[in-house]
Amino acid sequence: MQIQWYPGHMHKAGKEIKEALPGIDLLIEVLDARIPFSSANPLLSELRADKPCIKILNKADLADPARTQQWQEYLEREQGVKTLATTAVHSENVEQIIDLCRKLIPHKAENTKVIHALIMGIPNVGKSTIINALAGRTIAKTGNEPAVTKRQQRIDLHNGIILCDTPGMLWPNLENPNTGYRLATTGAIKDTALKHDDIASFAGEFLLRDYPESLKQRYQIDKLPETDYELLLLIGKKRGCLRGGGNIDIDKVAKILLTELRDGLLGRLTLETPEDMEKELIELVALQEKREAKKALRKNKWKANRGT
Repeated sequence: MQIQWYPGHMHKAGKEIKEALPGIDLLIEVLDARIPFSSANPLLSELRADKPCIKILNKADLADPARTQQWQEYLEREQGVKTLATTAVHSENVEQIIDLCRKLIPHKAENTKVIHALIMGIPNVGKSTIINALAGRTIAKTGNEPAVTKRQQRIDLHNGIILCDTPGMLWPNLENPNTGYRLATTGAIKDTALKHDDIASFAGEFLLRDYPESLKQRYQIDKLPETDYELLLLIGKKRGCLRGGGNIDIDKVAKILLTELRDGLLGRLTLETPEDMEKELIELVALQEKREAKKALRKNKWKANRGT
């Protein structure tokens, strides 16, 4: 599965980021703590070169704290990267971000020179909320729908730091299907990009494997079924999601499961681990190599046919 959801303003934002980078001292990437890998833009590593980077794992209050710690340790293995788990609403988080900026660019902080920081993040990770907290006033529009910010803006924090804000960016093609489904599960991709029941099936399979006790507690289930489809049917019966003929309204069940997962009603969940991602990346590379081999074979056959 490849998800195509790349509004025009995101394409423009990518070009603007490349143009702005020469005047930027450090980058701040806001991630969703529930999906630290899937919510990271793979273009950032290429774009930032050797510039310091702060990776903020936002919505940490919704994420599994043990897995958040695993991710912080994993991400900080990369040279020049520091991490911070936040909920975007506590004042101490704001001070920590500012302190990190100054520590990463000490030559400017010590000489009271302005630090220029580029803040970026995919849609719906809470970037605008963090900007407003840093500024101490409402500057960036916030909302639960992805793709709220649509233009680049510069924000003087009046503390020696100027933020350069960018629209939430997704990359054009999400080749790893699990990445796409994780983004859809947390609401980073508009619900119109995929069917609710497809997303809920992915979420149900994950929850059965990684957080079965959360399912039992939330939906008062003594014995969990083996498949995601059976799980959706069972939740539907529990919640009275019936339609004509006594059949379960799967779409209604899917919306309930996704809403409650996104709102944290199933507990603190993290949908991926560093080990999961390394395994999936290996599988993706193997798949890409297989595709390239098939492509080369077709090309050679085409050349051979033309030569006969």
